[in-house]
Amino acid sequence: MIDILDFKGVRVHMIGIGGSSMSGLAEMLLHEGYTLTGSDNTHSHAVERLEKEGIHIQIGHRAENVHGAALIIFSAAILPDNPERQEAARLGIPEMERSVLLGQLMRFHRHAVCVSGAHGKTTTSAMIAQILLDCGLDPAVSIGGRLDAIGGGSRDGGREVFVAEACEYHSSFLEMHPTLAVVLNIDEDHLDYYGDIEHIEKAFGDFLSLVPPTGTALGWGDDPRVQRLFSSLGCRTLFFGDGEECDFRTVNMTRGEHGNTSFDVSFRGRILGHVDLKVVGDKNRLDALAAFAAAYLCGADAGGACASLSSFAGAHRRFEKTGVIDGVSMYHDYGHNPAEMRIAVHNAVMQRPHAVWAVVQPHTYSRVITLFDAYLTCTEEADHTLVTDICAAREKDPGTINSAMLVEGMRKNGIDAVLTPSFDDCEKYLRSHWQPGDLVITMGCGDINLLNEQMHTHGDTK
Repeated sequence: MIDILDFKGVRVHMIGIGGSSMSGLAEMLLHEGYTLTGSDNTHSHAVERLEKEGIHIQIGHRAENVHGAALIIFSAAILPDNPERQEAARLGIPEMERSVLLGQLMRFHRHAVCVSGAHGKTTTSAMIAQILLDCGLDPAVSIGGRLDAIGGGSRDGGREVFVAEACEYHSSFLEMHPTLAVVLNIDEDHLDYYGDIEHIEKAFGDFLSLVPPTGTALGWGDDPRVQRLFSSLGCRTLFFGDGEECDFRTVNMTRGEHGNTSFDVSFRGRILGHVDLKVVGDKNRLDALAAFAAAYLCGADAGGACASLSSFAGAHRRFEKTGVIDGVSMYHDYGHNPAEMRIAVHNAVMQRPHAVWAVVQPHTYSRVITLFDAYLTCTEEADHTLVTDICAAREKDPGTINSAMLVEGMRKNGIDAVLTPSFDDCEKYLRSHWQPGDLVITMGCGDINLLNEQMHTHGDTK
């Protein structure tokens, strides 16, 4: 088995180094003293940041980029036909998938907190990281988004706690070494890989089986799939949620005008503290409850944890307000499947704008095919929906699906949907039709966030 510890002092090359998780792991390795190079398709903000830290990064994937490297690290999105991976195989350079590296880095920590679930991993992991920091602990962190409290997506902390997202994509979370496994939910996604929800549930069961007998599994108690999997575990099991049988619950809840919630946190009937959330929606309330429980189990002070959650402003690209143009509030959300988009649109509606414009960038052909029907209603709470071209990401166009088909299906479901293939098309349509007091929410995990940047750069038109 390849061990990252054997590659200190030699060159490690990371393919796709600008990805949200890969860039964080690169920072972590750099701070541990590893010699790194990398490559990526685009010159993103993440690439810029890594270059400023001294990492030489090539834009474009070419065989010669791996020459002289002792180890190749790649993400599941980098397929074997990638020219750099092909050249590494030809030269006999060992390769390590991103999740294997993440699992290895957490091995030497007392608490390895692995946050899994179809939705909410980044927000919950970010909340846990901020709580631990605010409570005086020194966590190592690897999350898929940027958190201002740690200045990015990673932090090379002490050996007490490691906080990481445990992603189910291609069963990556089976490479983790959790002592505290958090399951936020089990839902349909990545059906091109799993095929159906039954195989997804099985994968989560395999992930939970990695928790040692001395460890803990913490899960959403209102999810019957989670309950079913927890019933057969040999480690300690705890539930968070709204049900009476849940160990951690929110009680005495009130809701603000714009969807933010205030509540007391209770553990088995005992009030541990009070939280006034800034981030909106019931999903964030449950994520905050899960984060409190995880941090509390790792030794965080209950009062300090509640105060930290009350100050939490969100991770970047998670219902993030990017600014105001022409009196229109601009938001972006990383949600990239219909369930997440539905939540983001609901949170937008809760802001009580004059009208909500949902801008959808569908992500990958396979996801659109497998979740097609769910896409057709996920923006039904919005007043208007714009749909861009599908973000191919790692995939090739099969020629059987396109965004026009989504728009047609949305219209049949009563949604005011318009096809705006490019970002320029989106900007032109929005500026021609929006009114002061409206709200625009762009959604997707591709590069749709750049639409917000583009529009802010162009500024007000008045």
